[in-house]
Amino acid sequence: MEENNYIKYAFEAGVATITLNRPDVFNSFNRQMALALQERLREIQQNEEVRAVLLTGEGKAFCAGQDLAEATAEDAMEISEIVDQHYNPIVLLLRQLEKPVVAAVNGVAAGAGANLALACDIVVAKESASFIQAFSKIGLIPDSGGTFFLPRLIGLQRASALMMTGDKVPAKEAQEMGMIYKAFPDDAFESEVKNLVQRLAQMPTKGLAYTKALLNCTFDLTLEEQLRHESTYQHRAGVTADFKEGVQAFIEKRKPNFKGN
Repeated sequence: MEENNYIKYAFEAGVATITLNRPDVFNSFNRQMALALQERLREIQQNEEVRAVLLTGEGKAFCAGQDLAEATAEDAMEISEIVDQHYNPIVLLLRQLEKPVVAAVNGVAAGAGANLALACDIVVAKESASFIQAFSKIGLIPDSGGTFFLPRLIGLQRASALMMTGDKVPAKEAQEMGMIYKAFPDDAFESEVKNLVQRLAQMPTKGLAYTKALLNCTFDLTLEEQLRHESTYQHRAGVTADFKEGVQAFIEKRKPNFKGN
């Protein structure tokens, strides 16, 4: 495992694991951690050996959002500059990454930390974890894609209420309302997460990337336009080696051995 003061990185069996590593401040972001995460995501995009990505936090929290001590320091950047330079690039990198990204929320996910999790493809959490749109408590608006992703996940009414009140949402409730995929018992969390990401790493990577691209545009297009996009990406998927392997494995009644190409 590679480490610096801000994130940990490990790669094994096609899975790249990124761990936010400021546990003493609940993995809240400073500039160095944000830029380190951006750099690592860019590297992962270029690494064909990576077929799935896991994003989690060190210690008791997933991420408490922005480090307010940094944001309010005498020489601090404007809040909008922090958003533009730190969080918006991360959100775009997560959505543009041509591999599935799993957010494993091991503890509280608050503010930008919650919304970065929701920008991932699949979100799972410990049952003891929670999600908080904490922005209204300090007079800010939800950023890091929160106003984009949360209404699409749980509907406008619930998103409005959670963003305006700043109420804490326990993981099981987040699962029930469709905010996240699954909440796992704490003692089974690590094994369940490992099984999920390893499963994704063994799947047809290009097909998953094309699925992600279609989901990225689905709310912006008409049905006719989306059908045309599906046809385009189905053509791309249909000429991959993994498609041929999948069909052959189906015919031979065996488990496919996908290579990600």
